[in-house]
Amino acid sequence: MAARSIASLSIHFGLVSIPVKVYAATESKSAVSFNLLHRCGSRLRQQYVCQQEGVVVERADMVKGYEFEKDKYVVFTPEELKALEDTPQPTIDIVAFVPEAAVDPIYYDKPYYLGPDKRGAKPYSLLAEALRTTGKCALAKWAWKGKQYMVQLRAGADGLILQQLLYADEVRAMADLHVETVEVSGAELALAQQLVEQYAVADYDPAAYEDEEKQRVLAQIERKIAGQQITVAPTHEAPTGTEVVDLMEALRQSIARPSADKAMAQTDTASQPPARRTAKRSESERAAAAPTKRTGKKQA
Repeated sequence: MAARSIASLSIHFGLVSIPVKVYAATESKSAVSFNLLHRCGSRLRQQYVCQQEGVVVERADMVKGYEFEKDKYVVFTPEELKALEDTPQPTIDIVAFVPEAAVDPIYYDKPYYLGPDKRGAKPYSLLAEALRTTGKCALAKWAWKGKQYMVQLRAGADGLILQQLLYADEVRAMADLHVETVEVSGAELALAQQLVEQYAVADYDPAAYEDEEKQRVLAQIERKIAGQQITVAPTHEAPTGTEVVDLMEALRQSIARPSADKAMAQTDTASQPPARRTAKRSESERAAAAPTKRTGKKQA
């Protein structure tokens, strides 16, 4: 299915204007959701109750207020709330260019793809190539849905990526943790570096990984639907933090472990029962194979 844009904007820097379309870059597929039901099996409906009068409040009787003191509110009308919103600007205004590595990923928020709009292909390609060849990214301001965002524009493999950034007051300082620093020996560091190199790969391939916990939960749900009993997952005791280990020996054993793990994984895969292999099916395959009656919805 063709991608659908969620907005049409213009990137502005200097006297250059680049018409672009904005596309969602991500979608959440991680969570396995459960519905809240009554014991009889019927869905429950959420209601709002007035704390003072103890009565159910209908949506038409709800208003919004700002708490300026404990339990004291100033109430706003819908018109006033609309007036408070930042006027949406159909522009992304570049304010600076910095090295791409200068933006700590901890400030990354939601990403979007940008595609050229009509008559925007040439300047779009020019900006992408300029960022790519200089190793820089653009910092810009973007007003969207009642909030002004700082954003990063960077060149991806196939085009421009807009990354919403968090403000400084939205990121907690790690210095508040007061992390203890301990000096390590040269021998320990050498073994740790060897272990890092042993596990090193050329780049990150997201397709090489899957949500194993989600697959486990979905497999158990399939067992429940089929009338079987859900099995309890084995528990792993968390380290207490007081266990004293020989760091050098732990590093040596870790370096020797990958080859043994690989051989064990190959043996385990070959000996897997059919039921366990079936649990590895993707969610889309499972949904396609599932009977329609499980959804509880009538088909048109």
